[in-house]
Amino acid sequence: MHVIDEHHLDDDLIERRFVSGDIPGIAWIPDPCPEPVPTILLGHPGGLNSMYTRLLGRARMSARHGFATATIELPGSGDREPLPAIDEVRTELRQNLMSGQPVTDDIVDRLVLPLVDIAVPEWQVALDDLMSTPELRGPIGFSGGVTAIGLRLAGVEPRIAALVLFAGSFVPHSFVEEAARLSVPMHMLLQWDDERNDRQAALNLFDAYGSHQKTLSANMGGHTGVPDFAGEEVARFLARHLH
Repeated sequence: MHVIDEHHLDDDLIERRFVSGDIPGIAWIPDPCPEPVPTILLGHPGGLNSMYTRLLGRARMSARHGFATATIELPGSGDREPLPAIDEVRTELRQNLMSGQPVTDDIVDRLVLPLVDIAVPEWQVALDDLMSTPELRGPIGFSGGVTAIGLRLAGVEPRIAALVLFAGSFVPHSFVEEAARLSVPMHMLLQWDDERNDRQAALNLFDAYGSHQKTLSANMGGHTGVPDFAGEEVARFLARHLH
């Protein structure tokens, strides 16, 4: 891992920008940090710069609960090399949504499956790099989206001890079977009126998830209307399982 920039923010937080291989990322570390602290991987839909404000808000809340946080850029997003095949499917998805056409299983599979196959190994390499940082340690939590990435990572990465899923992205049907095999404690955030998400599909995924330690937090409102207190519920869930 190569650190490109490090500076103190105005709220006792160190922001460290790094490159893992050739993948850009950001880590936020509580300051002072007299001993290594558990780490939360922040999932997001892509675009570190466009998502920065929201990611920083989540990092600040996590730091208040004694966690470091880190994230990396998704494949094909931000300044990374484009992935034409995925971009083409993403355009097809948007056209269907705008025209009121159904989003078929084929579209979801062609969009999500290649993204998961690329992103999950990258997260594992980044996690190896992060765990070599003196201030960071396990256990590890994963919080955010893309939902399918979080599910796959929890299934293949034994260092993940708690999983928070933001039910706002399309999930291939095959991941219901993957979810059924998972025993990692899970907390799902669901916006009940999410215009971008199939509510029943999210409920089916929650129902299938294999762990008995799972909670569902459903709130009224659309995709971007997640209430502030939902973030506090996430922080308390992670504190129970990572501290």
